[in-house]
Amino acid sequence: MDTFTKNSGNCVRADGVAQPSKRLLDQLRDRIRFKHYSIRTEQVYGDWVRRFILFHGKRHPREMGAREVEAFLSHLAVEGRVSASTQNQARSALLFLYKEVLETELPWLEGVESAKVGKRLPVVLTAEEAQRLLAPIQGSAGLILRLLYGTGLRIMECLRLRVKDLDFARREITVREGKGFKDRVTMLPEKLLIPLSDHLLTVKALHEADLAAGFGEVYLPWALERKYPTAAREWAWQYVFVAAKRSLDPRSGVVRRHHVEAQSIQRAMREALRLAGISKPATPHTLRHSFATSLLDSGYDIRTVQELLGHADVSTTMIYTHVLQRGGRGVRSPLDSLL
Repeated sequence: MDTFTKNSGNCVRADGVAQPSKRLLDQLRDRIRFKHYSIRTEQVYGDWVRRFILFHGKRHPREMGAREVEAFLSHLAVEGRVSASTQNQARSALLFLYKEVLETELPWLEGVESAKVGKRLPVVLTAEEAQRLLAPIQGSAGLILRLLYGTGLRIMECLRLRVKDLDFARREITVREGKGFKDRVTMLPEKLLIPLSDHLLTVKALHEADLAAGFGEVYLPWALERKYPTAAREWAWQYVFVAAKRSLDPRSGVVRRHHVEAQSIQRAMREALRLAGISKPATPHTLRHSFATSLLDSGYDIRTVQELLGHADVSTTMIYTHVLQRGGRGVRSPLDSLL
């Protein structure tokens, strides 16, 4: 029996009867869900743990420790030539496994050969480029991209918006459980009031059709479905940007209408760049960068921009001031003074 199916011993029920414990990956999954991590984190952490086990010849992680973790992470950096962010993701997955599942504290991994972290300025679009990019895009994808540029939302923050998070009267959007599980408020662009209102009419009709067909429930976080049994079917809790088809929730097995997938928006962004003839390596996240630089360029103070972006530290926001320092920190070239 290999590591993926091998039990990690027995557990004892309240009545004293020994029961076989769950498989390691099942324990990992359960702990991730207990900590309320996303389904994407669950999938990524599971993949890294599998790779770690296979790298060491299917040995059980309980039989290994810091030395094996260091060897695996160093292999990723030296031979795999992965980026620093990828290596850090693998490190986080393994530390979670040992700390949260195996309840083992690993010493500081000083022996790890780290992938070099490059200091790069973010890609941003000029106002003219943003206009060319966004003008021809229609439908929900176009609305989402405009919202990213007009609010500075991260793509998943935008896709996870619920109807109740939009306040048309106050021109505000409440971001729930953003990065770091923090809530914040940003503006609702005036130009999107009517398009968003029209979009919600379509989504509401779709929701009512789902209800009539015996569906209409939406995923609720933090076990809210137990606290508010009817909330999952209520209009206020529905996603603003819903998928075209219902799908099976991989965790609960319930058929629901989930939000739009991020990959579809990334594809729409690539197509928009092609049509606009923009050669910059831009992604939907570039629109968040462009939002920040545009505000700073318009004279808004950096603390305001920090709050709107949801940065915990102003030093993170400061990167955009470097983007604004065009042409060698704003110095005018002497060549431009020649007749």
